[in-house]
Amino acid sequence: MTFDNRGVGASQGKTPRSVAMARDAAAFIRALGHHRVDLLGFSLGGFVAQVIAEEEPRLVRKLILAGTGPAGGEGIDRVTPITLLDTLKAALTFKDPKEYLFFTRTANGKDAARQFVNRLKERTENRDKAISVTAFRNQLKAIHTWGRQKPSDLSVIHHPVIVTNGDHDRLVPSSNSADLARRLPNAQLTLYPDAGHGGIFQYHDKFVNEAVNFLDS
Repeated sequence: MTFDNRGVGASQGKTPRSVAMARDAAAFIRALGHHRVDLLGFSLGGFVAQVIAEEEPRLVRKLILAGTGPAGGEGIDRVTPITLLDTLKAALTFKDPKEYLFFTRTANGKDAARQFVNRLKERTENRDKAISVTAFRNQLKAIHTWGRQKPSDLSVIHHPVIVTNGDHDRLVPSSNSADLARRLPNAQLTLYPDAGHGGIFQYHDKFVNEAVNFLDS
């Protein structure tokens, strides 16, 4: 199950400018009547998942943290200039910005990016609404704030965790994933070769297999 955060997609309201949006996620889980869940958090969602696990440990069984890093992680606060520059490159080359933001610019990375964008076009009905400029800016602000935040004590998160990323992530530099896995007491790390922020999309077959085995174990 996936859901749209406040102010994104089909959800109304104003998108928070901090990872306090974790409170919305926890409230949504409880509104559905769930008392213990597995969380997959990608990028900003990975920040949210960490906060939920830290503040509401009984609500979480297992965690998968993808393309993400710890509070105060190196380079995370540079997300805005990187995102804006890659978005401009995409506009000038008539490409989807995610081709630059999520993938390497090697031949292999470019091919994976094209395949990913084509998969996004496969669903023709009930497609997600485009994110608004305000929501986009607020999300970038939340990521920037997380990158400047005081590091958290991750040793209090005792849940089983998979940390995964591409080995050449520019948005949340891959060193942060390694740091995250080291600081979590019960974590395993997977870095996909020649992959960027969207490593789980590039290696989706391997990722899904690993995730299913982890959640079923």
